[in-house]
Amino acid sequence: MLMYPEIDPVAIQLGPLSVRWYGIMYLFGFASGYWLLTRRARRLGSGWTTEQVSDLIFYGALGVILGGRFGYVFFYNFTAFLNDPLILIQVWKGGMSFHGGFLGVMFAMWLFGRKTGKSMWDILDFGAPIVPLGLGAGRIGNFIGGELVGRTTDLPWGMVFPHIDNLPRHPSQLYQAGLEGLTLFCILWFFSAKPRPRYAVSGMFALFYGLFRFGVEFVRQPDGHIGFVALNWMTMGQILSLPMIFLGLSLLYMAYGRNKAA
Repeated sequence: MLMYPEIDPVAIQLGPLSVRWYGIMYLFGFASGYWLLTRRARRLGSGWTTEQVSDLIFYGALGVILGGRFGYVFFYNFTAFLNDPLILIQVWKGGMSFHGGFLGVMFAMWLFGRKTGKSMWDILDFGAPIVPLGLGAGRIGNFIGGELVGRTTDLPWGMVFPHIDNLPRHPSQLYQAGLEGLTLFCILWFFSAKPRPRYAVSGMFALFYGLFRFGVEFVRQPDGHIGFVALNWMTMGQILSLPMIFLGLSLLYMAYGRNKAA
């Protein structure tokens, strides 16, 4: 049995200004993504410039933050929103949803495509490989903040989070950092190293993220105010991951199966 290390979620305190580790993790995700995409943009025939990569990161950041917040409120806390609509902008109280951020990024990439004349799917294929870096960093931020803990377990790496209770739990934030972050990054980065047909990289991202998230939800504690939402075992995270799995399979079919059939 392991003990949660009780890390201070505030990394730097400058008078009334608090810089939290969660924000630093977001910054790391955007910065590392920018660095990797600029490297790929410099390749001969990439079709991208470093200026376009900068704009892409900016649009993506807006999509993540606005979509993530809106998604959390509407998917996970809609009743509270009906009681107090102002919670939509109360980001300092926490609460972000990946699935909302995913929709926000897709809309932002559509806007970016209108500006640059690029296909939304080409943009998503180009940017998808760096997204897991942000996801993994965000999950580390969740772990530092001691939030989104796992269900109880008797496995030897079960971790006690004293601010929750004295029961050993799955460190599900670290599972997600390893799967949605490191593993998914490796899959997409190496898969996209060679030219792939349109939709293929986006399809791989949606499919594997959906599968990883669906699986980890079995050991992640459901949100207390929601609980299980279907069949007495399915969580909201699993419900929202099913469309991603279907989308991933559909995009891969469009990339490979449809072309072969033609």
